[in-house]
Amino acid sequence: MNFDWDYFWQSLLTPSSSFLNGLALTVVISVVAMALALILGLIIALMGRSRFLPLRIIASLYIWIIRGTPLLVQLVILYTGFAAANIFRFEDVSIGFLIKGAVQAAIIGLMLNESAYISEIVRGGLESIEKGQTEAALSLGMTSLSAMRWIIVPQAIRVMVPPLGNSFNGLMKSTSILSIIGVAEMFQIGSTMASSTFKAFEIYIVVALYYLLLTTIWTVIQTTIEN
Repeated sequence: MNFDWDYFWQSLLTPSSSFLNGLALTVVISVVAMALALILGLIIALMGRSRFLPLRIIASLYIWIIRGTPLLVQLVILYTGFAAANIFRFEDVSIGFLIKGAVQAAIIGLMLNESAYISEIVRGGLESIEKGQTEAALSLGMTSLSAMRWIIVPQAIRVMVPPLGNSFNGLMKSTSILSIIGVAEMFQIGSTMASSTFKAFEIYIVVALYYLLLTTIWTVIQTTIEN
């Protein structure tokens, strides 16, 4: 089999509209899922630091289950398994634009998976700050919430930024498995193109290069944030 350089360069430099749509969907799903995962991860981390034992148990179980099972399995259970068991079915939703059920499941699945890891990053960041600072803030009349908001979290963010940036990098690459539930992201579009043209090698290299472009752009952004 000969490598079709003309087709490769054409696909790389002037991608089709469907491929660009898949690229855009990959970015949107990644950003939305990460934003939601940050919120949920913070909540889980705070639950894990709570004085109430039931909250700590729930947080520990959540982290144990999510981190101990593959993302692929979680996505299939969430989208296909729940529907088959008549527990819940993701339906297409229109809010000025159409959000397909598979895309909703993808965002929620990535959010749940990523939040378990983010909660550990947040926990580590919060615990890196000396307890004496919290005690000093409380002695000055601040509430626990105010001390967390104004004293602890701003310092912990400096510790959390690098691993959180790496998590987002990994999440973007994880979107490539969303095709298993029918999400028309970049990898699935590339697979469809490879099947119809029989130029799998050329197409998958193009897909890999676009993923590399996305992660490189994010690495530059992350470095800027860290600095």
